[in-house]
Parts: sequence; structure tokens; C-alpha cells
Amino acid sequence: MIIAGDYIDLSLGASLGISTLAAAALGNLISDVAGVGSAWYVENLSAKIGVVPPLLTPEQLALSSTTWFSYLGKALGVTLGCFLGMLPLLFLPTQEQKQQEKQ
Repeated sequence: MIIAGDYIDLSLGASLGISTLAAAALGNLISDVAGVGSAWYVENLSAKIGVVPPLLTPEQLALSSTTWFSYLGKALGVTLGCFLGMLPLLFLPTQEQKQQEKQ
């Protein structure tokens, strides 16, 4: 998302005259579409390494604790994905580095 947003901001943002926030939103859109498209691959890879969903009865699926932990797992997965998506920030040049390159 960050790489896509940065690219959109630097290239399309200048030519289309969109704001940095609009470029970030477009980067987020690209990231979300990529996430939906890659879900199948992640699930298959998980199954190959032995992670399988538990076999629950309909009564167990109806429990509030099951729903609670399901949402908690989804929230933790999204959070981890967001942190992984922020890794490119470690490699982007800072303002000081950009100024030193200009000199």
C-alpha cells in the first residue's frame, strides 16, 4: 500500500493534481484488491503447512465465544498485515537524505 501510494503520489498525483491523501486512498484500494486476490494463496499455503480450520459443530459455531475469537483473529491478521505493509517505510529516504542528495 505504501509503495503504491508513494508511486501514485509522485507520478499520477502530479499529473492528475490529486492530493497526497487521495494518492494514499488509491494505494489502499490497490492493497485491498491485492489482499482479496491473494487470500486463496494464503489459505492454500496454510493448509499445506498443516494449519487447518477446526471442525466445529453448528452449536459450537453459534457460541458467542467462537464469534468473539473469530473476529479477534481477523483483527490480529489485519493488524499484522498492516505492520508488514509498513515495512517499506524503513527503506524510503528521509527529508534529510533527500536534501543531502540535492546538494
